[in-house]
Amino acid sequence: MSTATPPAADSSLPMVGSAPSSGGAISVIALVGNPNSGKTSLFNRLTGLRAHTANFAGTTVEHRRGRARLATRTVEVVDLPGLYSLDATTPDERVARDIIMGTGPAKPDAMVLVIDATNLERNLFLASQTIEASQSTGRPMLVALNMIDLAAKHGVKIDLAQLSKDLGCRVLPVSARTGEGLGELHTAMESLLGAPVSPPVETQCECSGCSGCAFSQRYDWAESVARRAAGDPSVTMGKTTEKIDRVLTHPVVGLVAFASVMFLTFLTLFVLASFPMEWIEMLVGGAAELLNRWLPEGDLQSLLADGVVGGVGGMLVFLPQICLLFFLLALLEDSGYLARAAFVMDRLMQRVGLPGKAFVPMLSAHACAIPAIMSTRVIEDRRDRLVTILVLPLMTCSARLPVYALVIALLFANNLLMAAVVFTGAYALGIVAALVMAWLFKRTILPGEARPLVIELPNYRLPSLRNALLQTYDRAMVFIKNAGTTILLITFVLWVAATYPKTSFEDLLPEQQASVEQLESAGDTAAAENLLAEYSLQRSVAGRVGKAIEPVFAPLGFDWKMSIGIVTSFAAREVIVSTLSVLYGMGEEGADDEHRSRLTAQLAASTHPDGSPVFTMAACFSLLVFYVLAMQCLPTQVITKRETGSWKWALFQLGYMSVLAYTAALVTYQTASAFGLG
Repeated sequence: MSTATPPAADSSLPMVGSAPSSGGAISVIALVGNPNSGKTSLFNRLTGLRAHTANFAGTTVEHRRGRARLATRTVEVVDLPGLYSLDATTPDERVARDIIMGTGPAKPDAMVLVIDATNLERNLFLASQTIEASQSTGRPMLVALNMIDLAAKHGVKIDLAQLSKDLGCRVLPVSARTGEGLGELHTAMESLLGAPVSPPVETQCECSGCSGCAFSQRYDWAESVARRAAGDPSVTMGKTTEKIDRVLTHPVVGLVAFASVMFLTFLTLFVLASFPMEWIEMLVGGAAELLNRWLPEGDLQSLLADGVVGGVGGMLVFLPQICLLFFLLALLEDSGYLARAAFVMDRLMQRVGLPGKAFVPMLSAHACAIPAIMSTRVIEDRRDRLVTILVLPLMTCSARLPVYALVIALLFANNLLMAAVVFTGAYALGIVAALVMAWLFKRTILPGEARPLVIELPNYRLPSLRNALLQTYDRAMVFIKNAGTTILLITFVLWVAATYPKTSFEDLLPEQQASVEQLESAGDTAAAENLLAEYSLQRSVAGRVGKAIEPVFAPLGFDWKMSIGIVTSFAAREVIVSTLSVLYGMGEEGADDEHRSRLTAQLAASTHPDGSPVFTMAACFSLLVFYVLAMQCLPTQVITKRETGSWKWALFQLGYMSVLAYTAALVTYQTASAFGLG
């Protein structure tokens, strides 16, 4: 597609700089580039599943690093935060700049500058600064010209030899989406380490408009290099994008399109996730059955079958929905659509006092509030940043998904359309609540005008399935590790609390003994055993605690078991599923429940002492609203304290969200009950 072939690995064209000695340690290569240049996609191509997320030493800035296997060695690749210029203004940008300049918390041996081939001129501004940094630090560098396949599709022809000459380093055409050029990049990266020094190249030119303006000189240089390498930069690039954007970025139609995309996403999620969920349910049920068969009756059998398998397994059943949601969102982001969604939502966000830059943290908060709060560093104004931090946990994170799925399964198990509507409504409620609270905060405790959004709208492109799968895998591992640590520990504590002190038939009250004997005399042994288990649970530590706090949550339609789930889930939202699995999942399923999960069947069949159902439509909607709005994540509180520098704001966040959740759930339950749904 290009008019020249890139030099071979042993080309006489030298690399920029020379590699520092690594002293026998594994060499480190840093990926540098603008946002939306495909840098992270290229990182995923290079490292695959051999990557992890961490903080730079001495900072709160997250990055990803992983091992890449080259021909004769393995190197560590670091994905630096994206930036447009070394004149950094945010913490993430400053850390990336310091690393490039050789003064940061990491000391890479070489750099790979990722440039978007479809936006050559814009990317060359950062290239000019990175080349100078490479020369001053003696660190070798090469350029990966990414999205070369899209450039060819749009008729952009780049003279690679001319571009290499102007930049003074190797330029290799690659496509992180298709894998094109990855072999040559591996070879060049290996040759990059220990490469000889090349003479400096002139990265600025004379400015005809304002003499001495470094920015103007750099922009002039970028334009001249782009013209020599690719011709007229006004080449017809993105005409299709412009036509689509007339619809998707329209003030009214764009909002309707955004709502439609989200609805279709959730509908697809419910349709496709139902099959693997059934398989997981079968595996969990089979594991519990094997344990009951192999182990003698007693506490060990109950702990493993009802506690561990029932608690953790009851939550893992929702893993397919979580994975599928992240996969679909990754495809939307890679396609370029989510940037349009940010542009459309900015108009609404400005009206409530949120800065346009808050959309990206708000979007990432739908995965987890913790990295979202950390990503608010891109917001320069402290008040704007603080307001954003306070409302971010109202976004629906992945920890809420098992709760949503459980409640919706109780309400609309056989109606996928209504399930998608309610799921979309839960997400919408979180977004609306965040906007309303932001509007309130900006007019009371944190007044001030929000800064307008400046965002790059990338060209539409075919998303990478590989990249989406890798992102999904990362999120799934985080979810599973959480299930294997916090949730497992809480499940064990709950099992102990629900099992002890032991209760025998003789310990029951006379009227309770009579009820059990009546069922036994009628020949219903299973019902008698279940009733005895129910009485035993009420006399346990968990039962007594639940009965004590039940009056607080009774106006919301929650019984004592749900009240225990509410309290335990303040450690982690998704814990309520394992809590209910332990507290409810002790009886056998009826034949009419063969198409439901064991936990869902138990919840649907549970009743109050007067025989009325516990999980009425009013109670389910109340529970759903409570979990949409409540702050139930202690790690998020810790991050809020760290990012704001004070426990005052973390406790305020916990307090206002708890009051908001309780009040909204109270109104929901009482209103629904008044309309006969209780």
